[in-house]
Amino acid sequence: MKNKKNGIPEMTGAKPMKRKADMKLLGRVFRMLVQAYPVLVPITGVCIVLSAIVSSIPSIFMQKVFDKIADSIAIIKKAAEASGLSLREFAQGNGAFLSERWAAAKAEILPIVGVLIVLYVFAIIFITLQTQLMAKITQGFLDKLRREMFNGMQNLPIKYFDTHKHGDIMSYYTNDIDTLRELVSRSFPQMLQSGIIVLTVFCIMMWYSIPMTLVVMLGVVAMVFVSKKVGGGSAKYFIRNQKSVAKCEGYIQEMMNGQKVIKVFCHEGKAEQDFDTINEELYEDSKKAHAYANILGPIIMNIGNILYVICAVAGGLFITLGMTNLSFYGLIKEGSFTALAFRISIIIPFLNMTKQFTGNVNQLSQQINSIVMGMAGAQRIFSLMDEKPEADDGYVTLVNCRYDEKGNITETTERTGKWAWKHPHGDGTLTYTPLAGDVRMYDVDFGYEENKPVLHDITVYAEPGQKVAFVGATGAGKTTITNLINRFYDIADGKIRYDGININKIKKSDLRRSLGIVLQETNLFTGSVMDNIRYGRLDATDEECIEAARLAGADDFISRLPQGYNTELSGNGANLSQGQRQLIAIARAAVADPPVMILDEATSSIDTRTEAIVQRGMDKLMEGRTVFVIAHRLSTVMNSDVIMVLDHGRIIERGNHEKLIAEKGVYYQLYTGAFELE
Repeated sequence: MKNKKNGIPEMTGAKPMKRKADMKLLGRVFRMLVQAYPVLVPITGVCIVLSAIVSSIPSIFMQKVFDKIADSIAIIKKAAEASGLSLREFAQGNGAFLSERWAAAKAEILPIVGVLIVLYVFAIIFITLQTQLMAKITQGFLDKLRREMFNGMQNLPIKYFDTHKHGDIMSYYTNDIDTLRELVSRSFPQMLQSGIIVLTVFCIMMWYSIPMTLVVMLGVVAMVFVSKKVGGGSAKYFIRNQKSVAKCEGYIQEMMNGQKVIKVFCHEGKAEQDFDTINEELYEDSKKAHAYANILGPIIMNIGNILYVICAVAGGLFITLGMTNLSFYGLIKEGSFTALAFRISIIIPFLNMTKQFTGNVNQLSQQINSIVMGMAGAQRIFSLMDEKPEADDGYVTLVNCRYDEKGNITETTERTGKWAWKHPHGDGTLTYTPLAGDVRMYDVDFGYEENKPVLHDITVYAEPGQKVAFVGATGAGKTTITNLINRFYDIADGKIRYDGININKIKKSDLRRSLGIVLQETNLFTGSVMDNIRYGRLDATDEECIEAARLAGADDFISRLPQGYNTELSGNGANLSQGQRQLIAIARAAVADPPVMILDEATSSIDTRTEAIVQRGMDKLMEGRTVFVIAHRLSTVMNSDVIMVLDHGRIIERGNHEKLIAEKGVYYQLYTGAFELE
């Protein structure tokens, strides 16, 4: 799908979230956390709850401190009034009395202060434990998640990678994982902690004064209203922002991979123009998302400040006017809701609780943005994890075997160089079919999209040891045929048989293990030259890898590399020529030693001189094997047993070189230069 404004391909990915799905996503993330750490998660939760409670209850003890101070002041004032002196005069003449009262108050206050200190020490301990445990849980969870994502990705069909941009897929492992990290490491703990503090402080406020609590709740209603309005706006743009980041990363990777083409055709200006368009979209989405997010905190904070002032004024008025206080403290302690009167020792701690209450409501609102971003990342990650793996209902497997004197097949775990298809039957018996490399296609139809066929009525016979070549213009269906042989895609109609067995009955991993493939586009991995050759068969010895390189004609140039076979390759073998990379790919196929080879324009990137060297090695490699060759150079297919000419998904000519030349059809015209392959 293309952007209507600029024609740049849109990123494919998860559809925007619906609010009903948010809780399911949160629940799924939390379930995965618990499954990964069934013991540590509850312990961490307990630490968070305890630290939240311990952080909340000091207000109770602060109220008691103020109460003791207020009681002492009241006693002194009463004594002064009884003596008929002013408070100052009484204080000047009764130092001993004041010292006695201070000592009595101190004796009552110091234990309370001691309890406060102990509470704060416990809070520090719980917070430290929580922080350390969350670090372990978060990183361990993300490690497990990345492994599950990668393992799941390895089981996806080729079609997924053909229809999704690689940059978009990479964004799952970088940007989306990072937003999920924020959700798990910060948002989850903060939401739980702030929620517990809000609940605890609310209960304490109701304990001391129901009217003052109602004043606070009016301000909280305003906070919730603002959070809902602003948070809802930011959610939409954060989801768009995630998709824009993936789109931008995908475009950058595409441009990095295509730098040579860009420079050859002088398309730097066009690339910059397209990037500016994509980057502008990212800027707009990011700006709007963070504009909403950044304004929420200050608004909530200032509502809290206003509420603090309102509570202070209301408390002062309640005391001045002598209004009746309602409290659960009075009901439970004294048997009456009105037993605890409004006094300064209640209002001052209450203001502190108001600040704590609104501060944590603000924290909860701040986490909305992280949760929205985390949910957007989680949605994309789960969309990858929920992709259906490549279907495989095959049950015929490939096994090593030996032959006895009578020619009977015996299965073995040792590598013998001989293979057989192991076919289990419903009655428990087994049939072993020698792996010969006989591949046949009968009336095959296929289309990458439904009702859009690209192959029509394809029939191919490749007997063991035969070399079958496909010739035709780009898009004729040559590579598609080989994609069907190794079951990268399944046919729409017809049959494909391998040694007489329907390939749908063969397990895909075993089918592909019997095929060696050399593609036009060479993929080399970070590691040594030896490691890249060994990729064809991981248990191959160094000697076998070197022999495969000699067979492919690669040993000569590898020996001249700085560290020979131990030379490190990186960037898809950027320090090698295209031809050298192709030779390593051919050596990789050679070390696999498969009975069937597929050469998809394997020598198209090699110069004529190198091609002659490679061709000699390829001829040795192809001896005794069934080989399918796709080539643009007719010189590479002239010695094929069968040459098939394709046009628009149909085989229009077949035969060997001499037969097709004699027929003077399309192949003859290609050979004589009347036509050219595109």
